[in-house]
Amino acid sequence: MPLPTADHSRYVQRIRRRYAPELALLPVGIPRADTLNVLIDRLQADGRPLASALRVARQVVMERLAVLDVEQQATLDDVTHTMTTLAEVTLERALAQARADEELRHGAPMTAGGEPIELWIVGMGKLGARELNVSSDIDLIYVYEEDGQTTGPEPISAHEFFAKVVRRLYTLIGEATDDGFVFRVDLMLRPNGNSGPPAVSLAMLEEYFQVQGREWERFAWLKSRVVAPRAAVESGRALQLRDLVTPFVYRRYLDYGVFEGLRQLHRKIREEAQRRAAGRPERANDVKLSRGGIREIEFIVQLLLVVRGGQFPEIRTRSTLRGLQRLVARGLMKAATADRLAEAYTFLRRVEHRIQFLDDQQTHLLPTADHDLGWIAASLGLGTADNPCELLHHLGETREFVATEFDALLHDGQAPTPSAPGRNGCRNCSITLPIDSESLHEMLAPALRERVQAWSQSARVQNLRDESKLRLGRLVQRAAKRVTQGDCTEDAVLRFVDWVEPLLRRESYLALLVERPEVQSRLLHLLGLARWPMRYLMRHPGVIDELADDRLLHGRFDREAFLRELDERHQAWERSGEASEEALLDTLRRAHHAEVFRILVRDVEGHITVEQVADDLSALADATLDCAQRWAWRHLKQRHREEPRFAVIAYGKLGGKELGYGSDLDVVFLYDAEGDEDPDRSAEVYGAFVRKLITWLTLRTAAGELFEIDTALRPNGNSGMLVTSIASFEKYQVGRGSNTAWTWEHQAITRARWCAGSPALQQRFEDIRCAVLTAPREPAALREEIHAMREKVRAAHPIKPGRFDVKHSPGGMMDAEFVVQNLVLMHAAEHPELRPNLGNIALLQRAETAGLLPPGTGMAAADAYRELRRAQHQARLDEQPTQFAPEALARERDAVLAVWHAVFG
Repeated sequence: MPLPTADHSRYVQRIRRRYAPELALLPVGIPRADTLNVLIDRLQADGRPLASALRVARQVVMERLAVLDVEQQATLDDVTHTMTTLAEVTLERALAQARADEELRHGAPMTAGGEPIELWIVGMGKLGARELNVSSDIDLIYVYEEDGQTTGPEPISAHEFFAKVVRRLYTLIGEATDDGFVFRVDLMLRPNGNSGPPAVSLAMLEEYFQVQGREWERFAWLKSRVVAPRAAVESGRALQLRDLVTPFVYRRYLDYGVFEGLRQLHRKIREEAQRRAAGRPERANDVKLSRGGIREIEFIVQLLLVVRGGQFPEIRTRSTLRGLQRLVARGLMKAATADRLAEAYTFLRRVEHRIQFLDDQQTHLLPTADHDLGWIAASLGLGTADNPCELLHHLGETREFVATEFDALLHDGQAPTPSAPGRNGCRNCSITLPIDSESLHEMLAPALRERVQAWSQSARVQNLRDESKLRLGRLVQRAAKRVTQGDCTEDAVLRFVDWVEPLLRRESYLALLVERPEVQSRLLHLLGLARWPMRYLMRHPGVIDELADDRLLHGRFDREAFLRELDERHQAWERSGEASEEALLDTLRRAHHAEVFRILVRDVEGHITVEQVADDLSALADATLDCAQRWAWRHLKQRHREEPRFAVIAYGKLGGKELGYGSDLDVVFLYDAEGDEDPDRSAEVYGAFVRKLITWLTLRTAAGELFEIDTALRPNGNSGMLVTSIASFEKYQVGRGSNTAWTWEHQAITRARWCAGSPALQQRFEDIRCAVLTAPREPAALREEIHAMREKVRAAHPIKPGRFDVKHSPGGMMDAEFVVQNLVLMHAAEHPELRPNLGNIALLQRAETAGLLPPGTGMAAADAYRELRRAQHQARLDEQPTQFAPEALARERDAVLAVWHAVFG
């Protein structure tokens, strides 16, 4: 059976009959911008005016695309990009002609300062996204830079001038003549729609966005871009428009409030499609607007981009298919779902093109004529000209999948299902009641009822909008239902109410929970496990969005992926012109908070051990410090070299990779100025850099705080310089010269390590550390100094009688840590296995293996230290004291005391 050809298209037949000579003017292959311009020039050279040349060029391109698509199986991108290029080329030519014609009469529009004013053609929808279909209209908005006056014989305002240009442009592009049209032009998306002016200034557009811009318009502007004149794009002049549009489309928070706006818009579109199909069943097969059609795939992508694109600029894109890929990369959509949606989108768009090739009509309805339907099926390889059933079956399956995904996203996070009142012991569960409703209160268990009643009568709740009261009511109803079902505890719901209360004015979080029930369920489960998660969520409520990611409980912190994602985000901020220090500071904080929360959830859920928690928190701090120092250096005006020779040295808990939630960071900053032309200048630059870096790390911004930094362990403590040259650091530590380190500083360096900065300084630091650890020492004097320091620390932390403090009491963690420091400083020279910074547990075990401790004491102390850390960690998670009854941890205390006496007597 012969393959279907483009000859079946009645539109192609008409073109070939009328424009046979002109068809030969277009070179073989996919039309490009340069070949299109040559074609238009040739048509004009043959005597056609521009309006006719543009129309005939369109007919020629359409015939070529029909052949490429139907007969040569061109890709969807080939077809849509060619149509987009045709629009761009023809609009460019038409704008130049329309403006030149008006300038002959009125002169060029100029600002009050004598500068020329540009008019930009903004492509919306599929034109903006470079996804134009073959018989599509083009959605345009005309924007000019600023007000002014023309300078010709008949001067008029710039506003009047550009209105005239736009009318001429429509005549050249949109008016139907004997040669047809170039594109149908739709200006409905401009500010105030058909009642608005044909062209608006940037100032008018900005005011409209701020005062009247509606939620659905944000989705429309998401795909906007300047398509002509090309020079304005290439020169960067049109970036002024981007700076207005970006904050209108993308908000700097997780914008779940847009769900309802899109839900209403979609409801209107579906109702309109149903109205048009009423009494005409063939209209139910609209591949764009019907249930499960192209529009719903576009809405899925646009919704997720608008919700998160404000904080994650790397996912922003106008393209539907590219948007699906970016959502997968960010973990916002399962790869399998995105692949199926991409396949569905490509398939539906190809069907749409076949429909439109038939008669060049702007329609998306499957044809009712059997021969047309059979041609579409056969040309897509889904059936034959006599039997299109395979096409119809595949179309039905595709639309059902799309509709299911769309409904799951827009209908409270799940496909809507009927529910009978009173199911699961919950009266009126199918009815959403406001938070201050007595009917709602009667549904609640006594303790929760008392809490919610008092809460709902507070001024903060009473002053909320009715919509917000309904949202709160829905959230409490859901939570109460989960208690009834045994899925969470009443304590968890009470903590949930305590968590929500400070967020009443931050409606985006309430909207998130309403739209994503599974997030609320996971949140309730988490709050029921410990108190600390609630405290962390109060400080950083935005991290609840992480509960929407199914990957949350799987895996561990991945340094490379974390840094790669941050650098991609930084590049995206730069592309969007938003890479300010404020944006980067917030980006670092949000990324860090999200990772800490992931670790916290894995921790309280029991998926990782205490040691793994500390390892991951320490690795996260390392990565965050590394990223912060790289970004901050780029923003240092005084920097004297492209890459700094600079290092961050971790001490204390961070150095020992025993970091906990909320731990401050003990750090020392080093630099290397060897070989620099002006070492004094280098010292000044690095001093300024460290001050900047500390600000980046400690400043509290709208996104919260990052770290508390302690630099007291630097040479000469708080009286020393904030940053030290590595040469000076070496002299200080190894005892050359009059200014040398104390024993307690050598104790500290046993747990120190390079954690961020120039890798070239890592080995330099390790050599210095090794020299310190292996220096000869008098055993008795060392023991006496370390013992004295331990007593000093103990005196600073008094403990209540009859209580055992897991850290500071005799037999606590501090004793074990001082034992390890003494062992390392005393024996590292003869026992190289004690030199690596492996942590207290491993070093205690190695010391026993080396014969430095009595048999069994090192291993027992290591086990005890692990258990003491676990007890401390669990107490802090539930916000309980870390002082216990002595008998609760007697075995662990005795094991640590045994190793203490073995070393210190």
